[in-house]
Amino acid sequence: MTLQQEIVGNAMQMAVVSLQPGQTVYCEAGKFLFKTTNVTMETRLSGPSGGGGQQQGGGMGGMLRQAMGTAMQAGQRMLAGESLAFQYFTSQGGEGTVGFAGVLPGEMRALELDGTRAWFAEKDAFVAAESTVEFGIAFQGGRTGMSGGEGFVLEKFTGRGTVIIAGAGNFIDLNPADFGGRIEVDTGCVVAFEEGIRYGVQRIGGLNRQGMMNAVFGGEGLSLATLEGSGRVILQSLTIESLANALKKAQGGDKQGPTGGLFSTHAG
Repeated sequence: MTLQQEIVGNAMQMAVVSLQPGQTVYCEAGKFLFKTTNVTMETRLSGPSGGGGQQQGGGMGGMLRQAMGTAMQAGQRMLAGESLAFQYFTSQGGEGTVGFAGVLPGEMRALELDGTRAWFAEKDAFVAAESTVEFGIAFQGGRTGMSGGEGFVLEKFTGRGTVIIAGAGNFIDLNPADFGGRIEVDTGCVVAFEEGIRYGVQRIGGLNRQGMMNAVFGGEGLSLATLEGSGRVILQSLTIESLANALKKAQGGDKQGPTGGLFSTHAG
């Protein structure tokens, strides 16, 4: 059953989802806006990949396996800095409506999964999905993630159905294959990409004069994200770090200093 949804708004978009009787959609805690009275809401620690919070067979052994699976899922999300719980919405006795939104000014996008390719997204991008879409956490290699400061933890979506993501600013869709097979972007600009895209982090230049100029005065630090292969890539025009720095500056609390980049001293 296809999820009927509409993305509305401009600077701060939201998704309005129409649920058929018995149809379920889930979201990360904190992304819910409103619902009609015939839509039930239930909070669970488990995602659809863990049985959706439903009892599994096998007596005490089955219950123990379910509890362990739920604990592992919740532990992974907690380590990734994600919400500990999901909220599930099911329409009862007729068509129902639910509204969702992201947490930053920007766009939303509905991705359709057909079961052949997974999608990966930066943490906090997930808004909501059909119960047929499985949510997971993918850990990038420690060296890749630690050197870039971004991308160490990714959200992973598999299965069939609709998943709704959000980002900051405006979105642009690219395919690295249209640009020689590889693009390099600010590590904070990556929102999501299809399975088959190779994601990594590379150092900007060498440890020479120009490399240090890029790091100190360019505002990018020492690394860029790299995306290689053929497939859809979604980038955002606004990074969380740049938004935070702009707000601090407007409040008279700019800690970035005259050079930015490597010597930025803003508090986390």
